[in-house]
Amino acid sequence: MKKIKILSPGRTCLFGDHQDYLELPVIACAIDRYIKLEAVSNSTTFFSIQLPDIGEVRDIHIHDEFETMAYRDYFASSLRVLRRYGCIPSKGYDIVIKGDLPLNAGVSSSSALIIAWIKFLLEAFGANQKITSVIVARIAYEAEVLEHNEPGGLMDQYSIGIGNVLFIDTSKEASYDTIKNDIPGLIVGESGVKKETIGTLGDRKEKALKAIKYIADKVPDFDLKRTKLEEYDDYEKYVPTELKPYFFAALKNHSITLKALEELKKECPNMEYIGNLMNEHHLVLKNILKITVPIIDNMVAKAIEAGAYGVKIVGSGGGGSIVALAPKNKEQAVIEAIQKEGKAAYVVNVDAGARVI
Repeated sequence: MKKIKILSPGRTCLFGDHQDYLELPVIACAIDRYIKLEAVSNSTTFFSIQLPDIGEVRDIHIHDEFETMAYRDYFASSLRVLRRYGCIPSKGYDIVIKGDLPLNAGVSSSSALIIAWIKFLLEAFGANQKITSVIVARIAYEAEVLEHNEPGGLMDQYSIGIGNVLFIDTSKEASYDTIKNDIPGLIVGESGVKKETIGTLGDRKEKALKAIKYIADKVPDFDLKRTKLEEYDDYEKYVPTELKPYFFAALKNHSITLKALEELKKECPNMEYIGNLMNEHHLVLKNILKITVPIIDNMVAKAIEAGAYGVKIVGSGGGGSIVALAPKNKEQAVIEAIQKEGKAAYVVNVDAGARVI
């Protein structure tokens, strides 16, 4: 019997929420909460999958090519994409997938699951090219976003597949730089409110892209990535009033992300300054893109009162989680303050990324 174990972390976004679908850069990191996959080969032609955390089981025939797929069936879409990379299942496995990564909490449990599944299949059956962490991330992006025509970018897959703290260029050429192996004082707070990914992301993406198109129609060489916040007044005249906030948010958040990158590249970054940038970013997400809910607002406010350098909502919005940056001597106070308003809070460490154990 062949045994395979995969560890796949969650992720949190420090800067760049609602930016990757505009192909703007983000700063994100893998965190040490995990999806764990354990597989043992069997004598059948089925993947027998148990998901005890959600009380589900599933059997998949190894030769099923999934010409049609159910909504958000990531097991199926991953298998379909992997066939294009020469990964062809040839025997069955009994598989258990579980972990301590919270679901629907804005820490990318779905991407962590997909990457665990993909890494297992590649480990078991190989591919027609050398497998790198970037290839795994790219396959996961194709399986999760492109195959299902979803509105997300590739931040989650790169953060989890590659690990550490990354500055990710989310354009079609997709590249990344590892900024840090660690950022001390990170705290994740769960609201307990299920995030609303597809509707929120789709709506904000549509409005931002419409605003950009109005400008591009008048200024053919317009490039959002090269446009500075100070140039907003030069372009906003081309954008309908109801879409101006989405264009401004894109420029503002991009500016904040670049400032954070410059600071984090330093040997000893000023974490209080990084926290202030997180607060700026959160205000854009709250007041302009309007992706927060009251419980998130309360968690953020209380974390700041308890001494956090900075706090922001993470991900698509409508619920989910926050991430705080706190000095060592304030960590416990920040955790307790968040827990009084939300579901849970805990210190997280930067993780090295998905891996075979």
